[in-house]
Amino acid sequence: MPHGRRILLVIGGGIAAYKSLDLIRRLKERGAVVRVVMTDAASAFVTPLAVGALTGEDPFTSLFDRAREHDIGHIRLAREPDLVIVAPATANLMARMANGLASDLASTVLLATDRPVLLAPAMNPAMWSHPATQRNREQLAADGVHFIGPEHGEMAEADETGIGRMSEPLAIVAEAERLLGGESATGPLAGRRVLVTAGPTQEPLDPIRYITNRSSGRQGYAIAEAAAAAGAEVTLVSGPVGLEPPRGVDLVRVETADEMLIAVESALPVDVAVMAAAVGDWRSAEVSPGKLKKAGDGSTRLDLVANPDILASVARHPTSRPGLVVGFAAETGDVVENARAKLAAKGCDWVVANDVSVSGGAMGGADNEVTLVTAEGTETWPRMAKTEVAARIVQRIGDQMVARKAAE
Repeated sequence: MPHGRRILLVIGGGIAAYKSLDLIRRLKERGAVVRVVMTDAASAFVTPLAVGALTGEDPFTSLFDRAREHDIGHIRLAREPDLVIVAPATANLMARMANGLASDLASTVLLATDRPVLLAPAMNPAMWSHPATQRNREQLAADGVHFIGPEHGEMAEADETGIGRMSEPLAIVAEAERLLGGESATGPLAGRRVLVTAGPTQEPLDPIRYITNRSSGRQGYAIAEAAAAAGAEVTLVSGPVGLEPPRGVDLVRVETADEMLIAVESALPVDVAVMAAAVGDWRSAEVSPGKLKKAGDGSTRLDLVANPDILASVARHPTSRPGLVVGFAAETGDVVENARAKLAAKGCDWVVANDVSVSGGAMGGADNEVTLVTAEGTETWPRMAKTEVAARIVQRIGDQMVARKAAE
């Protein structure tokens, strides 16, 4: 994002408003000048004092502020920015926008602006899927309003899951940069090259069967997108998944572990490698040219051989070892102990460990609960959306890069 871009952030009244504070920080990291309009309901979730501390000026909250409206302040607010972001965009705020209402400062500014508008919706899944909200979304899209999200995940309400979570701040920043026509030239990973692996591998047995792992690829894809949003040049090596390619990354598709190893080594050298793929441990010693048939008793014998250890190959690469190598440990028991053993055995710097048993729900789900294991110790994070896990991992990587540069 070019330095000095002017962003007007409209904060709606939803629990996701707490993320707006991080969004302000991410925008300012990239040199943006951020001004904020808050609805009355937004002030119930985040305080104007906290917002003002981050932006450097008090947020705008009232349409009838004599000190600010003597020169038609709401029109000035609408016309000065390069981009208007609404985060969270509640169902109520979207409805007022779609119908051209101007009942408070936020809706008045949104009606008066002639600048690009980016909405990050956040609401209960039932509200998002309601026909009225979907009509409003379609109308706003037809009016030229841009959207990011909402995402699938757990809601603030107990035992409520579905589409309605606000997109993560890093993803919103990446979309803002795209709309402004700039690339991520700034950010905690600006100028860094990052390699991410994701998804399963598929090891063929015959023309129609293969061995694989239960991996959706969501966590690796989220990490790749978050790293790109943080300014990195990202190569994503992906096994077969049913996901849309993340914005701003170089995607390399593979199927087998051998193909993934070749793609990974071709991507080196990089500054950081995040090896989130669920690589198959074994493959068939021989791939049958025709369909395997059952023996007379209905059984079939499979001879398996070990696949290459891609994580260890990268972590112990003789000439192009990345400065930071992050492995993943998918476990069904003794999660931390097994992760510590993997950290030592593979030669990586960090291991992100999670419970992938049926009760854990990580495989194929939208949420994850992980423990970060390093030589310094362990840190268990609460259960959260995989996009949030990705944002935390990328932020830690950025902090590590900054610390290493300062130590040089």
